[in-house]
Amino acid sequence: MKANVGGVDKAVRIVAGIALLSLFFLLDGSMKYLGLIGIVPIATALIGWCPLYTLLGISTCPLKK
Repeated sequence: MKANVGGVDKAVRIVAGIALLSLFFLLDGSMKYLGLIGIVPIATALIGWCPLYTLLGISTCPLKK
């Protein structure tokens, strides 16, 4: 797995993931489980690799020389 998630992209993913995870604690009933979707952007930020970016041929990592 070649890294394809850059620094700014990682920060945005972590913030979005935390926001989504907060829904787990704020919502009631079965809707609160939608907040668990926030695990995905946090995981991709920590790993530095996004499978969707691979399929689309996108990379936000700086070029390595």
